[in-house]
Amino acid sequence: MSKTNPGRFFEDFTVGETLVHATPRTVTEGDRALYTALYPTRFALYSSDQFARDCGFPESPLEDLIAFHVAFGKTVPDISLNAVANLGYAECRFLAPVFPGDTLATVSEVIGVKQNSNGKTGIVWVRSTARNQTGEDVLSWVRWVMVRKRDVDAPAPAEVVPDLAAGVAAEDIVLPEGFGFQNYDFDLAGEPYRLDDYAVGEVIDHVDGVTIEEAEHMLATRLWQNTAKVHFNTEAREGGKRLIYGGHVISLARSLSFNGLANAQMVVAINGGSHVAPCFAGDTVYAWSEVLETASLDTPGVGALRLRLVATKGRAETPVLRGEDGKYATGVLLDLDYWALAPR
Repeated sequence: MSKTNPGRFFEDFTVGETLVHATPRTVTEGDRALYTALYPTRFALYSSDQFARDCGFPESPLEDLIAFHVAFGKTVPDISLNAVANLGYAECRFLAPVFPGDTLATVSEVIGVKQNSNGKTGIVWVRSTARNQTGEDVLSWVRWVMVRKRDVDAPAPAEVVPDLAAGVAAEDIVLPEGFGFQNYDFDLAGEPYRLDDYAVGEVIDHVDGVTIEEAEHMLATRLWQNTAKVHFNTEAREGGKRLIYGGHVISLARSLSFNGLANAQMVVAINGGSHVAPCFAGDTVYAWSEVLETASLDTPGVGALRLRLVATKGRAETPVLRGEDGKYATGVLLDLDYWALAPR
C-alpha cells in the first residue's frame, strides 16, 4: 500500500467533512524580510516597530497577507494539490494581528461541491480558519477551487453551492485591542491623505509595474509551503508553463497600491475576489484601485476604506474592469474587493 499522498481529487470531497491540515508553522522576522524582498511593500505599520507602537501595538505585526499566505499554504495538500486553478475568495476576515514567533495552524470544512459540465473537473468550496498557538482565531475565509477528477466516469456528487455573503459589513470588522490612529504620523507614512480625502467612485492608477520572474514566484510559493503542482511542475499543465500562484499576484498588487494608498495601512477583510486570468513568468503586473465605500469606526482616529484592487497584465491607458459585454476586460488578472484601515 502506497504511503505517499497523491492529493485529493474532486470525487474525494464530501460536504460537511472537516480537514485538519498538517504542519503548523511558526512565522519569524525572516518571513517579513523575504516578503519585503519579493514584493515592493512599504507600508509603515509593517516596517517600523516605533510606528506600530504609536498605533497601539507592542511591535510591528507581520503583514496581513503573510498570515493569509501561510494559512492558505497549509490547506493546499488536502484541497488543491490537484487543482486546475484557485478561483476566488469570500467572507475573509482578519481577526487578530500576527507577530513574529506566532504559530499558525489551519482547519477547513467542505461547504460545497459542483461537477463541471465537461465531467473532467469540479468546483469545491471550503471554509478555512487559521488559529495561533493560544487557539485564538487569526483569520477565516471561504475559497473555491477547480479540481481534477481521478475518474471521469465517477458519478457526480449531489450539487451543493453555498450561499455566500456579498461582503463583510463595516460593523463586522475586527480591530485589535488598544489599536488607534490618534498618534498617526503622516510624514513617516508617506502620504497626507485621510479617509475623507477619498471619494466613492474615485479611481487611483498606481502607476508602477513589476515583471514577474520564474524564480521569484517559485520562491514565494515555497515560502508559503504551497505544494500545488501547477506552480512548480511544467508537466502538470497543458502547454508546459508554470502557473503563478494567485496570492503572488495579490501581494504584488497590494504592494503596488502603496503609491496612492500609503495610508491604507491594514487589510482587515476581503469581501470577494476572483483570479480572472492566468498569470505567467514574464508578465508585467500593474494595479489600480477604485474606492467603493468609506466608513468611520468606533476607534480613535480610525476609518475604513472599501477598495476594489485590480491587477492587470500590462498597463492600460484608462483603467477598465469590464467591457460593454459585461466580461472582464482584456489584461485583467485579479479583481479583489477588500477593506483596509485608514486614519481619519
